[in-house]
Amino acid sequence: MAKEGAMDLVTGIGGSLDRKEVLNSAQEYEKYHTYHGGDVAARKMNYTDMVNKYYDLVNSFYEYGWGQSYHFANRWKGESLRESIKRHEHFLALRLGLKPGMKVLDVGCGIGGPLREIAIFSGASITGLNNNANQIARGTVLNKVAGLVSTCDFIKADFMKMPVPDNSYDAVYTIEASCHAPDPVACYTEIKRVLKPGQLFAGYEWCMTESYNPKDEAHQKCKAEIELGNGLPDIRTTAECLNALKAAGFEVLMEEDLAATSPVPWYQPLDPTHISLSTFRLTPVGRFITRNMVSLLETLKIAPEGSTRVSTFLEKALEGLVDGGRKEIFTPMYFFLVRKPLE
Repeated sequence: MAKEGAMDLVTGIGGSLDRKEVLNSAQEYEKYHTYHGGDVAARKMNYTDMVNKYYDLVNSFYEYGWGQSYHFANRWKGESLRESIKRHEHFLALRLGLKPGMKVLDVGCGIGGPLREIAIFSGASITGLNNNANQIARGTVLNKVAGLVSTCDFIKADFMKMPVPDNSYDAVYTIEASCHAPDPVACYTEIKRVLKPGQLFAGYEWCMTESYNPKDEAHQKCKAEIELGNGLPDIRTTAECLNALKAAGFEVLMEEDLAATSPVPWYQPLDPTHISLSTFRLTPVGRFITRNMVSLLETLKIAPEGSTRVSTFLEKALEGLVDGGRKEIFTPMYFFLVRKPLE
């Protein structure tokens, strides 16, 4: 564990929040969720506040443990996690037919890890849209480091109401981000509005699968843990996602749960039975060290009060993700490729 990375994690907790606000924000965030007595309606009504609080609180944990691309990937035997993540991003770029000169929108771009990888791979110019100022600030720094300031930029905006003219982009994609939307039809409709006629939109969605039983208490608990640990208002099923794309007016070209055919389980990096030196920070031992380090530094008042609380609800999310993966009731990679009809 690099000392610099550990200190970046600790000093980054809370993002743009004042250190004194971290504990209160963590408590307010938790109250939105079913796991702590909250309900879906409140999460949907207050999704902007909920998601912004979430990413301010967890961004440094994400970058420390996962790198710059905050997403899962289907994975081949002998392939490292980082290699699978890159291939997952390249797959999206190839399906969209991205090439130099194209103007592309990344909806819900995080700190821009996929944006930079896809821009380098395809040569396209990519704009990342994100409503979290802290993530955009970090992404802007990383774009400069990568030498991509002339082809990649960011817009701070809500993807439910983008300040973008109609028919602006040659392609649009989203990677595990539109799951934060309170209304999928409205979200996809807004994406269709800014996409040029005849052009493509692709994405990876977090969904409950056909195996999910909403009446099963164990399944309900798993879903609630994932929503709590990942800032989600209500995880949709794959069928609901597909129907929302159609209701928004897209022509569906391809849809598939890539997790179902992944030779290596997508949740393996989080699995407590899996040990890996290359993804040590994600393993149970690595997470144990991180959790105790954060707790110690919070006690010493180096980390802000509430840091351990954030670490705890992220741990709860990992339990839900692994449980959902094993039961095959949840997927983080329901892939779709759709086209906006010619007008």
